[in-house]
Amino acid sequence: MSPWARSAPCSPSKCRAWRAPTSNGTGCSNFTQTLVIDEDGIYDPADFNDSLILGMKGTFAQAELHLIRARLHGGKLHKAAKGELRFSLPVGLVFEGDTIVLDPDQEVQGAVRSVFQLFEREGTAYAVVRRFQDLGLRFPRRSYGGAWNGRLIWGRLTHSRVLGILANPFYAGSYVFGRHQEHRRLGPDGEVCTHSVPVSPEAWQVVIHDHHAGYISWDQFLANRRRLEANRTNGEANLLPGPAREGLCLLQGMLLCAVCGRRLTVRYRGNGGVYPVYQCSWRHKEALDRHACLSVPAAPLDEAVANRLVSAVTPATIQLALAALTTLEEREQAIAEQWRRRVERARYEADLAESRYQAVDPNNRLVASTLEQRWEAAMRRLRDLEGELAAFERQHLRAVTAEQKRQILDLAVDFPALWTASSTSARDRKRLLRLLIRDITVETTSNAKRLRLHLRWQGGAVESLEVTLPPNRADAIRYPEAFVGRLRRLAETFDDSAIIAQLNSEGLTSSTGKPFTVSMIRWLRYRHRIPTPVAPDGTLSVRQVRERYGVSLWVVHYWIQHGHVDARQRRPGMPYAITITDEIDTKLRTWIATSSHLPAKSPTLVE
Repeated sequence: MSPWARSAPCSPSKCRAWRAPTSNGTGCSNFTQTLVIDEDGIYDPADFNDSLILGMKGTFAQAELHLIRARLHGGKLHKAAKGELRFSLPVGLVFEGDTIVLDPDQEVQGAVRSVFQLFEREGTAYAVVRRFQDLGLRFPRRSYGGAWNGRLIWGRLTHSRVLGILANPFYAGSYVFGRHQEHRRLGPDGEVCTHSVPVSPEAWQVVIHDHHAGYISWDQFLANRRRLEANRTNGEANLLPGPAREGLCLLQGMLLCAVCGRRLTVRYRGNGGVYPVYQCSWRHKEALDRHACLSVPAAPLDEAVANRLVSAVTPATIQLALAALTTLEEREQAIAEQWRRRVERARYEADLAESRYQAVDPNNRLVASTLEQRWEAAMRRLRDLEGELAAFERQHLRAVTAEQKRQILDLAVDFPALWTASSTSARDRKRLLRLLIRDITVETTSNAKRLRLHLRWQGGAVESLEVTLPPNRADAIRYPEAFVGRLRRLAETFDDSAIIAQLNSEGLTSSTGKPFTVSMIRWLRYRHRIPTPVAPDGTLSVRQVRERYGVSLWVVHYWIQHGHVDARQRRPGMPYAITITDEIDTKLRTWIATSSHLPAKSPTLVE
């Protein structure tokens, strides 16, 4: 390497700094008379020839540094391609010579395995963290540098740690190089900042499968990555069912829109948000449509799918019940074994503290006192852990009796009762549903009140269901045409009171479930233009009498009150039916003609 490649002016910025002041023959060196000295000679930057030589040497130094970096990086890639490039390993894996092996500490192995087992059962990284906290488990991390270099530090498991563990291919026994790349960007203050960004698995430079022992298989690692991607709630292209959450909507995260292919989301409407609906608003949100692709109430869809699920469970589910029983026992035993390893470590530390105390010289009171305190602290820690283990076994580690096994084997028969039981939470129902159904595509039909659901079962079979949506409020309280027709026939011969008595005696109620009243019947007559009962033949109404004799309504009512005409009512308040004979007609015309109070306006007075 040349001396210029090791010197400060080798950097591009400093090489440019040398050329800039001397490009026009003027610079700081003209005033300060600064000289540059190396093993080849002495140079004056203010001199043109010396400045030219300095620029050429700086360029050669940059080229030499580039070649050195290229060779170093090539050697690094060559070593990584053979799986021999060493770097920090994740917790649970250690180097044994030049080979990567599992950590010999059984407690560390148990903690790492618990993360993968809980994620497979719970389905989300957050649920794994919460489960660790509920069970009182700890997770290790290895310290690098300082006084604690290489030592394990046990503490609380965090969400970011779980995501890092699930996304690390080393746990699958694969050696990977190139998972991250350094990108440079210009910061707000003008400085160049370097940051690391993750690279997609397809762009990893080196991938060596079965390089070392792992905690999971490569297929399980890929399945975990797909599940993490499916759990994202902000991914546009995510179409897989999400994890079972706490909401009451059974099909949350499982419905796909047949129009745009996006996943339907849950919205809550009404006062207090008590009316959930499934809605696909992606096209509307992206300004591709003025309305949402789909918006349907959640209750009919949940009920239809739940009924189909209950009817689909057959005695073949006994095998699933046996598998669930085996998984339950293995999971509880694995967690209990992790607790026992923790107690065993505490017992080892207590024995180690005791042996150190026994080996110390009794006359050395200062050292003996310190070792005695450590021994007592280790014993207290051991007793606390033993108490916590006993409490865990009482609360979580329950033996499955023969009667309980028989009940599980009868799951096919008891499944409807289990599904409808009040003790079964909404989240448990969602988990049961996801064990059998992969996703559901919602398709609209020509009938706005009918939907077609395409169920895709986990085995790959596809089944379609027709779902009828409930009518809206206006349609629900609208009277059918059959009832309106009957009301029209009753109104031909009966008044409102008689119609009410007839309908109530038959046990009929209004569209809102209430007994019929006069105001209801009057509104129906007005809304559907149902006339009052037809007057008997040969009779006239008050208006007809008024028009016939050309008098006011007051005069007609005067004749009725004083008995000048024969008028009858079906009941008080009903229209009058007036009978006019020839004798009464002559009497009324004479009265109108001779009355000084009634002007002769009617053309019928002249015969």
